[in-house]
Amino acid sequence: MIDLYTWPTPNGHKIHIMLEECGLEYNVIPIDIGAGAQFDPDFLKISPNNKMPAMVDHDGPNGAPYPMFESGAMLMYLAEKTGKFMPTEITARYRVIQWLMFQMGHIGPMLGQAHHFRAYAPEQIPYAVDRYTNEATRLYRVCETRLAQSTHLADDYSIADMAVFPWLRSYERQGQDLNDYPNLKRWFDAINARPAVERALQVLSRDRREGGFDDKQKEVLFGKTQVNRGQ
Repeated sequence: MIDLYTWPTPNGHKIHIMLEECGLEYNVIPIDIGAGAQFDPDFLKISPNNKMPAMVDHDGPNGAPYPMFESGAMLMYLAEKTGKFMPTEITARYRVIQWLMFQMGHIGPMLGQAHHFRAYAPEQIPYAVDRYTNEATRLYRVCETRLAQSTHLADDYSIADMAVFPWLRSYERQGQDLNDYPNLKRWFDAINARPAVERALQVLSRDRREGGFDDKQKEVLFGKTQVNRGQ
């Protein structure tokens, strides 16, 4: 059994998708990031960077419980644990890892900044909005180019696709239109229709804040509260 500490965010959904695709049993433990649950001392023992998702695999290496943080590492661990969605042949394996790192280093951070400055910043800063909207456009074009060559990001469906997909669900908030990227849209629609993905997106779906965060929650997420409570 896996205890999964999570919330319905793109990074949370990455792990929900992998667990559902692999058919692994998991217990959902909500980490309400707007309420500051990520600063709870017990959670920090598992996730010292006070970010979700995190997990404890109670059937870890050598049969002992194994805690993990960082969603990319969690995807790789689960792929190795199950032997699914990441090849063992070295060139195919590192093709998956490259596209996974693309998500971790670019898709997540840059689209996250686009979300922030387009929707959450207390004042509109045109330079920041343009900077991150333009970067979102560049990243979408990278995906479009790749998916003109391949059905999936790393040839076969893999943890790389699971990592990128949840971040693109909010394309309109990133100043994008999927119709401008026909190959990306074909890929997006195919993944969105997978039964395991449909199940994964329902995890804690009732807690998803469609209207964004209020001022108190923004202070917890973006203000000095996270500095004062993070350690």
